[in-house]
Amino acid sequence: MAVIAISRQVAALGDEIAAATAKKLGYKFITRQEIEKRIVDLGFPADKLKKYDERKPGFFASLAKDRDEYMDYLQTAVLEAAAEGDCILIGRGAFIILGELPNLFSVRLVSKDDVRMERLKKEFSWNDKQAKQRIEESDSNRLGFHKSFFNHQNEESTNFDMVLNSGVFNEEAASNMIVEAVKNIITPEKEEGGKLKVRDLLLAQNLVNTLIFKHKININFLHAVVTGNKIVLQGVADSNAIVEKALILSSKELPEYQFESTISVVQDFKTYP
Repeated sequence: MAVIAISRQVAALGDEIAAATAKKLGYKFITRQEIEKRIVDLGFPADKLKKYDERKPGFFASLAKDRDEYMDYLQTAVLEAAAEGDCILIGRGAFIILGELPNLFSVRLVSKDDVRMERLKKEFSWNDKQAKQRIEESDSNRLGFHKSFFNHQNEESTNFDMVLNSGVFNEEAASNMIVEAVKNIITPEKEEGGKLKVRDLLLAQNLVNTLIFKHKININFLHAVVTGNKIVLQGVADSNAIVEKALILSSKELPEYQFESTISVVQDFKTYP
């Protein structure tokens, strides 16, 4: 049960290489459309998706409660997919969301700008100006998305297990290298550890979703960490009463676990509108 997370530049053959790799390994390729659909199915408004999905939110969007809701639903969708194992996810910060999994293999696909421009011009019958504008817009959005939601640099090569230039290695060669790397690096021990870790991460995320969306608990940046039979709640609240309520509700939802709080209580904390 390995999980492959692919980060890619626009026109770097991300979908093509992901699909070819999935076919060779017998994995499921979780497409962008499937993740988007799952985010909406979980409860995020479809008409608001374009404000956040793989782009830097505008000023007002970044201050809205929708931003945190999108993040909770995104993490849920990615974790659900990873829990099934033997899959490939592309984009949406999956390499960060799943970064704790020992059975994760992360890949970054890049190409020189002139190569990407030629691909876009051929695919869309664009001129140089249109292709260049698309590259600049996409690179800026993806950089802003990772910085805004994860405080992370998606262009930093050391964040990945493998970086491939698809202007040098074509779809066949690139997918072959990923396949061989996964077969050699992801051991049965890592696979077993990954199953347990993604189970805990998904349990924690589902608890957060239950507290926020079902019980309407007003704790900002709410996060849960599972360690053995203990779950620690993190975040920022404006009163101790809210923290106590979150702990009580959590114990009712998961009575087999012990709960602790490291939630910061800040009087008159200004929540998002």
